[in-house]
Amino acid sequence: MVRVLAVADEVSDALWGPTVPSLATDLVLAAGDLPWDYLEYLTTVLDRPVVFVPGNHDPAVDDARAHRSGQFLRAGLPCEPPRPTGCVNADGAVVDAGGLRIAGLGGCVRYRPGPNQYSQREYARRAARLLRRVTRLQRRDSRPVDVLLTHAPPRGLGDETDRPHVGIDALHTVLDRLQPQWHLHGHIHPHGRRRPDRAVGVTTIRNVIPYRLLEITPAATTPALVGGRRAP
Repeated sequence: MVRVLAVADEVSDALWGPTVPSLATDLVLAAGDLPWDYLEYLTTVLDRPVVFVPGNHDPAVDDARAHRSGQFLRAGLPCEPPRPTGCVNADGAVVDAGGLRIAGLGGCVRYRPGPNQYSQREYARRAARLLRRVTRLQRRDSRPVDVLLTHAPPRGLGDETDRPHVGIDALHTVLDRLQPQWHLHGHIHPHGRRRPDRAVGVTTIRNVIPYRLLEITPAATTPALVGGRRAP
């Protein structure tokens, strides 16, 4: 059983302070629109992997890469480590962390200029690339995805009708193909009332703003994420 702290969109006062380690979490999953300082704080105070996808209010995630010397490089030149430091970006990727396999897609439907926003067609292409990555991985180990982590929900499943909060059409295809146990998202603010879970086949879809605690039984046992490395 993996104890997961899922966070999104709103900084919670309940997660600041000395009592946070008593949550005894194995893994933090962040669904976007949270300050980098907040995610860095969680990875430091909990000493557990933090896996995130960016939201539409987040800056573009730095594309710096680590050299074997430990120095981060951008276009071949030394640079500062990308932020949030110590966290793993799962946007468009598949990550093994804390005993779970997580597939991630960040961003939302484009409604204004800025990073991490896509047309429905662009999102469909990003979703197709993610599914190809999952297929390649499963040819090697056949392990299913435990959690789909996104910023926005699927269209018609917990979204809103106003333009900034319309859900993602392509996530229906992703859910049908991956059939994860959980689909965790943010983006749709509950405004003081808890949003109901939704179910699609074997998948429970949950809005995790500002935070939720879950216990997830992994579909298979694999080594936890170590040192920020993704699944091989």
